[in-house]
Amino acid sequence: MVTVETIAKIRRDHFKDGKSIKAIARTRGLSRNTVRKVLRTDETAFHYARQAPVVYPKLGPFQARLTALLRARLSQSRRERLTLMRMWELLREHGYAGSYDAVRRYAQRWRRAQGHGATAYVPLTFAPGEAYQFDWSHEIVVLGGVTEVDPIGWTPDQRC
Repeated sequence: MVTVETIAKIRRDHFKDGKSIKAIARTRGLSRNTVRKVLRTDETAFHYARQAPVVYPKLGPFQARLTALLRARLSQSRRERLTLMRMWELLREHGYAGSYDAVRRYAQRWRRAQGHGATAYVPLTFAPGEAYQFDWSHEIVVLGGVTEVDPIGWTPDQRC
């Protein structure tokens, strides 16, 4: 994945320093096609999206068992849940010869498909009395033309 910093370096090398695409590709460790793509577009980030459906050749016969383990995990308490590593070990005991990473990727896609993602909502506005905010600073307050003294007892002249 090409980061924003790398894109900036490529453009700086080409437009400011006048380097060729081949020279940039060599010094930055990128393919010439990637350098061309960066220079021809105004994009600031490039993401690869897989078009074809994901195929798990070794996991195929074990997908039903893994799905059952993932479903059972939803109803269990956090302490009783099997980790993905333990699920991978159970599948290996039943003859699975694939990698842990394939199990992890399948579980991640399955969770997203089920709608079990990490979603959170933090309100940025609060109704009066709904949230409490305070700080530890000392302020001078003028009420009705009278200057109130700090709880510490300082007068306005003694403050820095």
